[in-house]
Amino acid sequence: MGFDTIRYEVADRIATIIFDRPDQLNALSPAMIGELRQAYADAEADDDVWILVVTGTGRAFCAGADVGEIPDDGRVIYDEPYLSTYPQWEAPQEGTPPFRTMTKPVLAAINGLCCGAGLDWVTTGDIVIASDRAEFFDPHVSIGLVSGREAVRLARVLPTNIAMRIALTGRHERISAQRAYDLGLVSEVVEHDRLLERAHEIAAIVNRNAPLAVRGTRLAIRKSLDLPLHEAEIMAEAYRERVVRTADAKEGPQAFMEKRGPVWQCR
Repeated sequence: MGFDTIRYEVADRIATIIFDRPDQLNALSPAMIGELRQAYADAEADDDVWILVVTGTGRAFCAGADVGEIPDDGRVIYDEPYLSTYPQWEAPQEGTPPFRTMTKPVLAAINGLCCGAGLDWVTTGDIVIASDRAEFFDPHVSIGLVSGREAVRLARVLPTNIAMRIALTGRHERISAQRAYDLGLVSEVVEHDRLLERAHEIAAIVNRNAPLAVRGTRLAIRKSLDLPLHEAEIMAEAYRERVVRTADAKEGPQAFMEKRGPVWQCR
């Protein structure tokens, strides 16, 4: 399908999703949320895609929800009748990738201003890099709203007092790309004009590895984060045992012994 608010491209086993509402600072409208959900589903179902890269156009990555399209009662807009579907009973996800259920890794390349719901890609992305022009903050309390899942997710990836400071200072204090790197919020700061190029370089490095092993490793980490260590180890071993039965698991050691590059078949 065609998209109006995002761009979706597939090349070299990489699906690139680009937010394309620069005049609105890539704020999330209901239409954009729907298109993102479709793009995630397309990438997950496409055998030619092994990894997703998400970034934005213009001076912002994503400025959160489009305030002009939020109903007066603050409810999230759904196409279906109110409370008629399971997602409406869950915490609103807005543009967040379905990181709990998808198998393929997501690399978020933060190109500029990133705030509110835009932080969801930072806290749920598997690899996160940032332009040296990127800035981060959470404006919810500055516009009279509770910072919900955004702040809770921040508190899982940052020390509590740092997450609390971001949430409680609102739009009046911003974190630079370098500060985000120092805090571990992003793994690399890149010269702005090289951001997407670098994102694709990292994605290509990931894609040099066995794709099913990558997915199993990602799931082992993601699914075990809320478990005690012993249960997490058992879950991780379950994923390892599934992947060890694949053709790629045999190809890797064979290629090593034959001193050649492996040919991954994703099966």
